[in-house]
Parts: sequence; C-alpha cells; structure tokens
Amino acid sequence: MESLSNFQLNKRILSVVIFTFFTYISIGLPLAVLPQFVNHNLQYSSFIAGAIISLQYLATLITRPRAGRLADRLGARKVVLIGLSCCTASGILSVCAVWCANQPILSLVLLGLGRLCLGAGESFGGTGATLWGMNLVDRTEVSRVISWNGVGTYLAMAIGAPLGVLLNNYFSQAGFAFFTVAIAVLGLILAYRKPSIKVNADVDTKIAFLKVVSKVWVFGVGLALGTVGFGVISTFITLYFHEQHWANAAYALSVFSLGFVFIRLILARTIPRFGGIRVSLVSFIFEALGLFLIWQTQNLHVVYVGAFLVGAGFSLVFPALGVEAVKQVEVHHRGSALGVYNAFLDIALMLIGPIAGLLIPLIGMQNLYGTASGAILIAVALMAYLQWQNSRNIRYQ
Repeated sequence: MESLSNFQLNKRILSVVIFTFFTYISIGLPLAVLPQFVNHNLQYSSFIAGAIISLQYLATLITRPRAGRLADRLGARKVVLIGLSCCTASGILSVCAVWCANQPILSLVLLGLGRLCLGAGESFGGTGATLWGMNLVDRTEVSRVISWNGVGTYLAMAIGAPLGVLLNNYFSQAGFAFFTVAIAVLGLILAYRKPSIKVNADVDTKIAFLKVVSKVWVFGVGLALGTVGFGVISTFITLYFHEQHWANAAYALSVFSLGFVFIRLILARTIPRFGGIRVSLVSFIFEALGLFLIWQTQNLHVVYVGAFLVGAGFSLVFPALGVEAVKQVEVHHRGSALGVYNAFLDIALMLIGPIAGLLIPLIGMQNLYGTASGAILIAVALMAYLQWQNSRNIRYQ
C-alpha cells in the first residue's frame, strides 16, 4: 500500500468514518428521550425502561458475528448499506410507537421492534465502517481507524442526545424519530455512491467461532467490564437527574461524549507507543474515578466532572484492546475478529440495563454508580495481570 501523509491517511479514513457517525447519531437521538417516554408517558417501571434500551444491545449481540463474516465475504460497503437500512426502519417504527402512546402495550412493542432494528443497524453499520477503514490503510494503522471510528461514534452520541431532547421539545415526541429516518437515508445515499473495495472471494470466512473466541476473549472481557460505566450513564443518568431534581440530564451524556472524543483526538497515538494493555490499565483507573465522583457527590457540577472522566477513561479502551484482539488473527479474518470482540461489548450493554434496573430498588439510584466503579476496578486488576504476564513473557524470551 502506498505511503501516505497523516493528512491523507486521516482524510481516507474519515471518508468512511462518516457512516459510523450516521449510524450512531441514530443511536444517540433516543438515549435521553426513550427512558422518560417509557417511564412517564407509558407508565412503565425503570426496569422496563432499561430493558427496552437493552433490546438494542441484544439485537447487536445476535447480529454482530454475522456482520463480521458478511463484511469479510461481501465487502464492507454492502454491510454498511444493510446497517443504515436497519436504522431507517428503526426510525419509522419509533414514529409509529409515539403515535400509539395512548395504547401503551402496542407502543412498547413497536419501540421494542425499533430497538431491535437499531441494534442490527449498529452491528452492520459499525462493523462495516470499521472494516472499510481498515481495508483502506496499512495494517499498522488499525488503531488509527478504530480511534477515528470511536470519535465518530461518541461525537454522534454527544450531538444526538441533546438534539433528541431539542427535537422532542420544539416539534413533537416523534421529532427524534423523524430525524433518525432523515439522517439514515442521507447516509444510505452517500454510501451507495461510494465505490466498493474488491473482496477476496477465495478467503475461507468459515473460521470456527470458538477458535476466534479463544484468541480474543480476554480482551473482550476487559471491554465488557469497561462498558459498565458507559452503560449506567447512557441508560439511567436521565432518571438519576430526575430523582435528584436536576435539569439538563442530556448535558451529562454530552459531557461524557466530549470527554471521550477529546481523549481520542489527543491521545490515540499512545496505543501503538505504549501498547493496548498498558493504555487500558490507565484508562480504567480514570473511569473508576469518574464513577466514584458521581456516586459520592450531591453537587451537579461534580457529576458533570465525573461524567467527563468516565468518558475520558472509557475513550481508549475499545481501540486499545481492539488492536490487541485483531493482532491475534490473520488479516482476512479481521471482520470475524471484530465481530467477536464487539460481541462482548454487546453482552455487557444488554445485561447492564436489566441488572441495574433490578439493583436500583435494592441499593438506590446513587449507589448504582458506586457499584459500577467497583466493576471497573476488576478491569484494572485484569489489565495489571495481563501487563505482568506480558512483562514476564518478554523477560523469558
């Protein structure tokens, strides 16, 4: 592959990262709206609200390995088109759900179907865009591709959450859903017009699932633990703000996302310099600190600081451990490896909503963030062990 300057590399990567942005703004738009809608408009419990949010992650978990295999076999562009089509369907179902709010059961079913479509959209859109970027650059730039995809992901969510509230306030409760349809259709048009990359049809994409899992599972476990902070903030921060009688819950999601994007932009190159495991270790410490601040304070501004630290801490976890995971497989199996690695993220997000919803009546909303901080400390211990193991292996080589 030809030698490219930093500017040329970034330009090439960003030309496909935009599809990650389109996918994840569809995910960000309902984050600050749906929990309130389910809890207050439809009069269902916080457990049901968390379960509805988590349905997206169930669908993502089920479809993610398939998305990776299809990306290896059919090409990333076609997988991105499938993902954006699913996001469009999710928006349409959400519009129908809001229109049927006077029939709570029907509305909840439509919301659930919309979340399932959105989960599939995340799988195909996110995996496809990431692999598309990888196919455009040299293998040594994998961390750069994953990092830029993360910037696209959380920048979209930082914009999406308050934008969803704004659309809800100034137009109607279906405003966020109409915008989801519009942005997904725009993404479809742009992706369709881009040329596809030739797929190596001779590649055996039927690599054994258990073989892939055996190579990447430990990095997936670290990712799953690190996702707890994001999960409890994205799913329950609006309900926590309501309980504390604070306004502007969407800003906490934005501050989290801004912390995420800020660190990705200024420290992404630390991954190839220091290694994914060491970077993850430091990242988890900051994430645990942010959750601890949210747990221990009654001051709104300190909560915002905590949300920023959680976003900043979680920022490099995905690319850092993702680079380590992708290293374990051949180039032509990177889509499958990404699918398996991402599945651990989906499992965590799928389980966080219902488990946290069950814990809240027992320990209280505020203590949920202390419990999440404890989970991140387990990730710190895991990374410390892996770093020690790596140092030991190098010493005896």
